Amino acid sequence: MSAPARVEDLLRECAPQVLGALARRYGRFGACEDAVQEALLAAAVQWPDEGVPANPRGWLVTVASRRLVDLTRSEEARRRREETVAAMPVPDEPPPAEDDTLTLLFLCCHPELSAASQVALTLRAVGGLTTAEIARAFLVPEATMAQRISRAKQRIKASGARFRMPPEPEQADRLRVVLHVLYLIFNEGYTASSGPDLQRNDLTAEAIRLTRAVHALLPGEGEVAGLLALMLLTDARRPARTGADGALIPLAEQDRARWHTESIVEGVALVSESLARSELGPYQLQAAIAAVHAEAPSMAATDWPQILVLYRILERISPNPTVTLNSAVAVAMVEGPRAGLAVLDTLTGSLPEHHRLDATRAHLLEMAGETGAARRHYERAARATASIPERRYLEGRLRALGN
Repeated sequence: MSAPARVEDLLRECAPQVLGALARRYGRFGACEDAVQEALLAAAVQWPDEGVPANPRGWLVTVASRRLVDLTRSEEARRRREETVAAMPVPDEPPPAEDDTLTLLFLCCHPELSAASQVALTLRAVGGLTTAEIARAFLVPEATMAQRISRAKQRIKASGARFRMPPEPEQADRLRVVLHVLYLIFNEGYTASSGPDLQRNDLTAEAIRLTRAVHALLPGEGEVAGLLALMLLTDARRPARTGADGALIPLAEQDRARWHTESIVEGVALVSESLARSELGPYQLQAAIAAVHAEAPSMAATDWPQILVLYRILERISPNPTVTLNSAVAVAMVEGPRAGLAVLDTLTGSLPEHHRLDATRAHLLEMAGETGAARRHYERAARATASIPERRYLEGRLRALGN
């Protein structure tokens, strides 16, 4: 790994801890977040040339604290706070040993924020990504992403939220939101909703890194382990999902020898342990389904009856249209394509204009030998998707069916 890459990894690791130290000391999450971003930028410029300081986290806390004082002084309207903050000495003592990553995640995933804002703020404050990096990941102008992050911080301030763990009765619900945000980040990286690339590896890597951090802090939470296992088992297929030209390769045609063995081993171990000792949850079940796929030597040799059983349990404890859509393929593989199509019929109106419903229906119609209907749905799916690799794949299926 190159020196700049090592520095980048170190800064991402330190970012939530430094922000936690400042927010705990000064409050004012928004101003602290701005100050930490400036300190991270300064380190990114200086450290590769001058070397990493002996105490990188302490260096960042000191620089960020000075930036916070400077920022406060520069705001005329905040003169009163300047007197308060500027009077505080820059801390010489080592930063607190406690890890505030989980507290930060709970704050960034505050229920007052929209899902888009939760994702953006999490990547910025906890992931340590710059606004430009987040904007590039979601294909929006940097100014738009800056406004989104700024509004999120203003909303947190207006809500009166403090930098501390939510009360015990709220923690389970807030953890579910945190896991959902991490899941959204991973999904956007695994199958980008738009643009020229099928995958955005920086987002999947960041989602796995953050989920791994949450798992280290909450090793007894079965759903945290389940989500980490799901991410690892799904991401293990990444090397085989695209060809040299970036074209999408469906699961049935992937070279499974290219799947990442270490991720599969770790994911299977995680989900096996969590299923044995924790209350069953939707992430654990999805990870169990991914594990069955990961351990199958081929599409034909996959244990589809077991996958169908797992989907039926998942639909019972966490019913939603996406689960039903995915289960239709398992039903088709076990009971035939007509049975799978009957499952899709139950989704009428539930997934309006979602291209995956048309794509799945086209696939099952093709299995059933109804090529004319399959062509119509492949065509509709290709028109609806904003992902260029997905569109090219669907157009390829359309051509393969002929006129």
